[in-house]
Amino acid sequence: MSRRRTLGPKKKLALLVSAVTVAGGGAFVMASTSNASQAPTTKSAADSTVCQGLATALGNNQKFIEGQRANPDAQSEARIANREAVVAQIELQQKASGCTVGESAQDSQPVQPAQPQQPAPDEQAGGDDAAQNPGGGGAAASGEQVCNGSTVTLSGEDGAPAASSNQFPAGTKLKVTNLDNDKSTTVEVTGVSGSCALLNNAAFEQVREPGKFLIRRALIEKVG
Repeated sequence: MSRRRTLGPKKKLALLVSAVTVAGGGAFVMASTSNASQAPTTKSAADSTVCQGLATALGNNQKFIEGQRANPDAQSEARIANREAVVAQIELQQKASGCTVGESAQDSQPVQPAQPQQPAPDEQAGGDDAAQNPGGGGAAASGEQVCNGSTVTLSGEDGAPAASSNQFPAGTKLKVTNLDNDKSTTVEVTGVSGSCALLNNAAFEQVREPGKFLIRRALIEKVG
């Protein structure tokens, strides 16, 4: 008869601990590999046109809020509250689009015609007229191209199609054309912002390309 070899209690415990260690280690490695492969990739403004447009919109609204706080008036508190709600909405859009939440990039500053920053060929038209108007876009004649080289994004605000501007007073009418799809809209300036022409949601929808929050090649004309 063959004799069955039995293990002592200490050897059984050692084998059990070894098996658990190996199994646990394997499970840990598998979990780590799985989590690494599923980790979301966050994009910055430099990686995506959508992220750049949202970052620009966020920066414009933050700049507007800073300006209201620096020079408050009777309506500043209400304006700031409204823009803070817009900022929160833009951050939600950043998260949903896989962009870095809170990334901010202000749009173009007021035009400085004396020191052009290498505009694209399609943006050079009207440059001589701009040079004759160093005081800013507000004094431009009706039908004249303005804001040369500016990009256009959205404010995140609801309501009828409208725009805000850092160069034109309320009541000014601007025609904004997206040269990438030849769509245009004519809107009235209703408030102040941190860029030459900042469109609200309704106006931006009329000229946007699907999925984009920034118009890189824009033609902006003062028409009234």
